[in-house]
Amino acid sequence: GQLVLLYNSRLRLFPGKLKSRWSGPFKLLKIYPHGAIDLLDEKTGQEFKVNGQRVKQYWGDDSKLEVTTILDEP
Repeated sequence: GQLVLLYNSRLRLFPGKLKSRWSGPFKLLKIYPHGAIDLLDEKTGQEFKVNGQRVKQYWGDDSKLEVTTILDEP
């Protein structure tokens, strides 16, 4: 049930540069002994298998954190 990010790289022929970025998060379903990983895109419901070296753990969005301060009476 962990969330992970998937590394996508695209080769651009005309600019001559490699464009890459992280996409996701995706839900981790299963890890195989040979390093493959089953992922689930929760937005579309699509399951797919990727190389385990193309994923990293998703730590979440810090902007959604809520801070609560409890004040004691003097």
